[in-house]
Amino acid sequence: MAPAWAQNELTLAEALELTQERNPGLRVFEWRAAMLAGSRQQADQAPGFELGIETENLIGTGDLARFDGAELAVSLSSVFELGDKRRKRTRVVDTRMDRLEADAEARAMDVFGEVTQRFIAALALQEKLAIARDAVALAETNRTLVVERVERGAAPAAERLRADAALARARLEVSAIAAEHAGRLAELASYWGEVRTDFDCLVGDLFRTAPAADFEQLDRRVEATPAIERFASKARLRDAELALAQSRSSADIRWHVGTRYNRSLDDTAVEFGLSLPLFTGSRNRGNLQSARAAREVVETEAQSALAALRARVFGAWQAHEQASGAVETLQTDVIPALTEALSQTRAAWAQGRYTYLEWISAQRELLQARRALVDAAAEALLNQALIEQLTAQSLAEGLDSAHP
Repeated sequence: MAPAWAQNELTLAEALELTQERNPGLRVFEWRAAMLAGSRQQADQAPGFELGIETENLIGTGDLARFDGAELAVSLSSVFELGDKRRKRTRVVDTRMDRLEADAEARAMDVFGEVTQRFIAALALQEKLAIARDAVALAETNRTLVVERVERGAAPAAERLRADAALARARLEVSAIAAEHAGRLAELASYWGEVRTDFDCLVGDLFRTAPAADFEQLDRRVEATPAIERFASKARLRDAELALAQSRSSADIRWHVGTRYNRSLDDTAVEFGLSLPLFTGSRNRGNLQSARAAREVVETEAQSALAALRARVFGAWQAHEQASGAVETLQTDVIPALTEALSQTRAAWAQGRYTYLEWISAQRELLQARRALVDAAAEALLNQALIEQLTAQSLAEGLDSAHP
């Protein structure tokens, strides 16, 4: 079946879906989960049994010549685990699985954030490509009008040369932006393992940004994000490892039971034995100290990460507010004024009241304002995407709602 984006168009939602399905960096967590599942199965096993065979007085001299005084013992041995070690071993693996889930979710948010940023950057370049093509069309119109004026003797021949040069530069700019846009699309497709793209157009509304919430509201969301949850799961893992280290201060009792046969007496007896390691608690103090220190390290790292994350959210929030204000000003004040100014300048130039340079300058100002609008809109969306990435939100709905 043909993919959904085989019509040379791609939305952000489709890009994120393809990334989720095919990104190798995300699929590796499936194999890590399988590895931990095997580790848990191994950790949940009770101590194994050992079968022992022992002989004494075999092939001696005198009364013990040949096998006359041989003794044969057969025993079964194992260990009584104390300190609830089995449950604590499995608890360590369970917390590692919880941490893996948190890592997977945080990594997915990072990858989706990268895809979103690449999508926005490529969409902005697509808008600039449209502006560049408008500039070519404008330069072609300019040249036609200039040629007519030159042929009538109303303008010097130098103006036609300027118009020819302006048209050539405009076409070069289209070629450069088109090549860069194709490269951005290839970078975007690399997130789901594609070498060549089957799309050449992105679908989205670059100029539709969602108003950011108050920073206090965003700040409250930070503690529940996957990035911070990773430290919480890591802390639970360190707690489980500390409990396991504490359980190892309890010595395990080794036991064995069996029978012993004495050939010289032709008698059989049952034997039983226990063994207990000494000074296990004192020998385990170093492991306990290390486990406690590792737990404190996690707490310190979590506090540092939370502070850094709050700072990033605040910076992105401020940049989003500034860029959104710039978009509104450019759309409502700057571009309408420059559009009207261009219309009046063209009429005045046609009447000979303005020079060719003044007319071209008015065109250039309007094109620069349109490019500035694209830059501001992209900046607003990129910071919105960063805010939503850091606070575990989605940007696809806003971008996919309209055609560019």
